Amino acid sequence: MDGTVLVADDDRTIRTVLTQALTRAGCKVHATSSLTTLMRWVGEGKGDAVITDVMMPDGNGLEMLPKIASDRPGLPVIVISAQNTIMTAIQAEEADAYDYLPKPFDLPDLMKRTARALDSRSRAAHHAEAEDKPDELPLIGRTAAMQGLYRVVARLMNTDLPVLITGESGTGKSLIARAIHDFSDRRTLPFVTVTPADLADLEGPSKVMARAKGGTVVLDEVGDLDTAAQARVVRMMDAPGDHVPRFMATSLGRLADRLEAGELREDLYYRLSGAVVEVPALRSRVDDIPLLIEHFMARAERDGQPARHLSEDAMELMRAYSWPGNVRQLENMVQRIGLTARGVEITRGEVEAVIGNQPEAAPVVGHGGGESLSDSVARHLRRYFDLHGTQLPPPGLYARILKEMELPLIEIALDATSGNQAKCADLLGINRNTLRKKITDLDIRVTRRRKLM
Repeated sequence: MDGTVLVADDDRTIRTVLTQALTRAGCKVHATSSLTTLMRWVGEGKGDAVITDVMMPDGNGLEMLPKIASDRPGLPVIVISAQNTIMTAIQAEEADAYDYLPKPFDLPDLMKRTARALDSRSRAAHHAEAEDKPDELPLIGRTAAMQGLYRVVARLMNTDLPVLITGESGTGKSLIARAIHDFSDRRTLPFVTVTPADLADLEGPSKVMARAKGGTVVLDEVGDLDTAAQARVVRMMDAPGDHVPRFMATSLGRLADRLEAGELREDLYYRLSGAVVEVPALRSRVDDIPLLIEHFMARAERDGQPARHLSEDAMELMRAYSWPGNVRQLENMVQRIGLTARGVEITRGEVEAVIGNQPEAAPVVGHGGGESLSDSVARHLRRYFDLHGTQLPPPGLYARILKEMELPLIEIALDATSGNQAKCADLLGINRNTLRKKITDLDIRVTRRRKLM
């Protein structure tokens, strides 16, 4: 990376980490704990990119973005914040931030985004002014999956594109639709959810349009509509009358599959899929589970229940569960655990008792949410490349990566075969002499033992 980065954060550790990482990547860095100092640097023409926290001792970083844009048009500003709500993401988008990341952030990811900011040095302005909005929504998460979802919502809210929202049951598809409406220019107009029963007769569409009055119409589980109802929706979208609403739809499964199976009209599919939003399953964002549990328990406490928290091993069990019912199932389970727990600290046994009674409970999974080895390796390699910004890693990468993979593979295979090299070679599908050479080259200690039966 090449350029000067201005860093503003009141956390000394974060300033130190960013300064060291950016310096190693080839950047010059000016770091401060004061927004006043940051704005002085910007006014003096210093910096090719800015990384700033939101809540600072002397002000709000988001509120400084319009002045930065005025003083230095095109200067990219990356906002980082511990306020991990959809509201923060939307405010950052409206204030024309170059990018937004939640704390704790992923350093390689931030480095990659900074490299892009330095390369671009400019960004098209949205010219959207911030307005008073609710402080929070029941959409919580600091993982990359949820932050990406927040950014998509922020970009879609003031467009008129139809939106198709897909995801498993209990992921919060209706919440996403509501968020897009509540933060849009139509927020003062009606929000109408339409079920198949509302379109069962010929008068259904006209009744829906009369209720919508130019607001937002959400077709709930559009894949459940029969052929006649689908035809009515197409006609309703083509001739909405004087007050044209915005159309959104939710779907439990992939509508493209229903289209291929002939269960969905092609003209309806293409009318609804102006923008497609995929809501991630809970098992694909397990790092959000503690945050969600804390939210549900705090809400229960506000409703008069005793303050409670999960023990570390109980939390690990909650993180390892596969959550077939997603956030809705998690919410219900937290309520049940809160009602049945005996003490302030909820034990692993108390969690196991509730999980074991879950209908259609899927087996527990690892922390990677069932991530394949290929996906895990790809994620590791992306982080490795991201740490180098726009520069390439040192030559010899192929041999280094293979060596790193070989070592644990052979060690685990030897352990599984009780140190028997003949069995290990057979398990791995390699020659015994090849295995011996690799054991020597990789300096692997082999211990023979008798397997316990």
